[in-house]
Amino acid sequence: MSSPDPQVRAARNPSTSPAVRGPVVAVTGAASGIGALLTERLAASDEIKQVLAIDERRGACASATWHILDVRDPAIAEKLRGADVVVHLALDLDLESDAAARTAYNVRGTQTVLTAAAAAGVHRVVLCTSAMVYGALADNELPLSEDAELRATAEATGVGDLLEIERLARRAPRAHPGLNVTVMRPAVLVGGTDTALTRYFESPRLLVVAGSRPAWQFCHVEDLCSALEYAVLEKVDGELTVGCDGWLEQEEVEELSGIRRMELPSAVALGAAARLHRIGLTPSPAGDLAYTMYPWVVSGSRLHDAGWRPQWTNEEVLAELLEEVAGRRTVAGRRLGRKDATAAGAAGATVALLGTAAVVRRVRKARRRI
Repeated sequence: MSSPDPQVRAARNPSTSPAVRGPVVAVTGAASGIGALLTERLAASDEIKQVLAIDERRGACASATWHILDVRDPAIAEKLRGADVVVHLALDLDLESDAAARTAYNVRGTQTVLTAAAAAGVHRVVLCTSAMVYGALADNELPLSEDAELRATAEATGVGDLLEIERLARRAPRAHPGLNVTVMRPAVLVGGTDTALTRYFESPRLLVVAGSRPAWQFCHVEDLCSALEYAVLEKVDGELTVGCDGWLEQEEVEELSGIRRMELPSAVALGAAARLHRIGLTPSPAGDLAYTMYPWVVSGSRLHDAGWRPQWTNEEVLAELLEEVAGRRTVAGRRLGRKDATAAGAAGATVALLGTAAVVRRVRKARRRI
């Protein structure tokens, strides 16, 4: 028997149900990492009409429409036709990537996506950089507002690329009138990520530079995805910061992690990091150390004003990070094999401090064989 309620009849008959009026969203880098998480989230949302997933390989989300291509390919413009919003997450921030190749991919990819989006009639592009673009400096305010000056330099891994992406974001609306560009700047990302900052917690000791004032703020990838969804649905725009509320002092991090500190004078720590990177023993340049020395905590005020709240606390994210890195050993930013990790643990403070013993021995032996 048919229900007399027309709303019930409509629910039972999809052909009479109202069509979803939400945006069509394209996500680049959709097959893995944050892109894959966001694609799944948007595809499951009743507020999204359709998700176009773009990557060099097909991902797991069956309900998205997949387009397989490199984001640097100008043909992407055709794939973006019909999209209302593009979220560009196809970035290479791998510590082991060749720096020149990484920059070429990141900058050219962003340029192509912005130009293609404008050509395809897309009205909004959402980019994701990092709160690292503010720089880690001793005189930073706690917390930094979204409007704070970007004082980072290109000395840390990938930060030069992110600064160039920020420049492209500012220039795009002038070059392409009618194109809105929103930029999301997360704090230290945790949740299946591998960065110089997550590797900091894989060390036998937490390196602390004498006289520094670290302040730790994390951002879980789930919270980043929910913030990106806010931008997709046009609940926020402009330049946005995202992270857990507040921050942890270094002493709190040490107490929560159970990892003891190893303190070094600034000249020794920075000098050793620079030398190890220069001779190719570590993937992280000395500039990465600044982000473990000085605060770069952000307020997230614009997201908060729009009603967004993080679901994770700094304490919870740190606990998840420690669980993720359990069993790994990293010295001076270089992840060690099982044999090297054992040596590093036994060598104690000096190895953890300077990051030379196990790594340098292995490299010297390899060079003697050549």
